[in-house]
Amino acid sequence: MFEIVRPLKPHSILDVGCGEGVTLDKFQEKKIGKQLVGIDYSDEALEIGKRIYPHLTLKKGDIYDIKEKDNSYDLVMATEVLEHLEDYEQGLQELVRVSKKYVLISVPNEPFFTIANFLRGKYLKNWGNHPEHINHWTFVGIENLLKKHKLKINTSKHPFAWSMVLGEKKIIS
Repeated sequence: MFEIVRPLKPHSILDVGCGEGVTLDKFQEKKIGKQLVGIDYSDEALEIGKRIYPHLTLKKGDIYDIKEKDNSYDLVMATEVLEHLEDYEQGLQELVRVSKKYVLISVPNEPFFTIANFLRGKYLKNWGNHPEHINHWTFVGIENLLKKHKLKINTSKHPFAWSMVLGEKKIIS
């Protein structure tokens, strides 16, 4: 993720579904971005994050209704979030709305993620499918989703069992 983001030289980064803020802390540690903000719906994760990383700006938030103006952040990211959403289309639409230029998405890559879980003995009752994952993507599927939301694919990486795609706001034909 850091090798994808560093060359962009983003000043402002919004991490949607930031959890405890681990990723934002790593961005700060690597001196990537100046304004780092995270939102999450989990009070418990935010409470832990504020205790562990008091230097970060972590706020209660909702991916379906991000309380930010249009084009607010150079980079908006959601890592390991879209697979949990009832309406991932609306969630992605909000990410694009608050982004000035870039949207970074990371999701488990199917079927590899499920197979890897099964082989490790995880979620056997669900044949390796994480019980909280209600959406599933392939390499091509997640790229097509970003293109559908008028994002040009800037970078696409596929480390085993995951897909990480950087979309750039541009009108594409």
